[in-house]
Amino acid sequence: MSMDIAAVNALPYEDFVNILGNVVERCPIITAAVWSRRPFLSFGDLEGAISEFIDALPESGKEGILRCHPDLAGRDLQSGTLTLESRQEQAGAGMDALNSAEASRMARLNQEYKERFGFPFVICARMNDKANILRQLFERCQNERAVERARGIEEVKKICRLRLQSLVLTDAPNKL
Repeated sequence: MSMDIAAVNALPYEDFVNILGNVVERCPIITAAVWSRRPFLSFGDLEGAISEFIDALPESGKEGILRCHPDLAGRDLQSGTLTLESRQEQAGAGMDALNSAEASRMARLNQEYKERFGFPFVICARMNDKANILRQLFERCQNERAVERARGIEEVKKICRLRLQSLVLTDAPNKL
């Protein structure tokens, strides 16, 4: 059930964090921090407040956000310990239905990526399928660390936007 922005603005702190706390994977501190920026004028204002908070973090903070993300098709998926949102997103992209060769390649590339960058590969699964995710993972392993950190944060923002859209009504057109 989606709320309009007035309902979001009326939420007490605890409810705000409980409802919106996972729009950035396992980072409810971000939602907690932007609560004080209420009232939000629109969906875009709320989304912008979250993006601005992320952008203002030092590079180590941005890497911390990336480290909160699970490996795609990794042990959290296999053991059932993903957040509800991640489980649905990964399943929608086919990460729960990899054949053995795809699963082996994904595990190898995930490990290579984490060894190279120090944080897991992040991509907006809802905007990709398993073939594109595997291709992107392979290609992005070649990037420089700063480039990949910035790319990962852009993917976090895409995930955040889609998660917010499932909770908060986007701005309604003006009625004449």
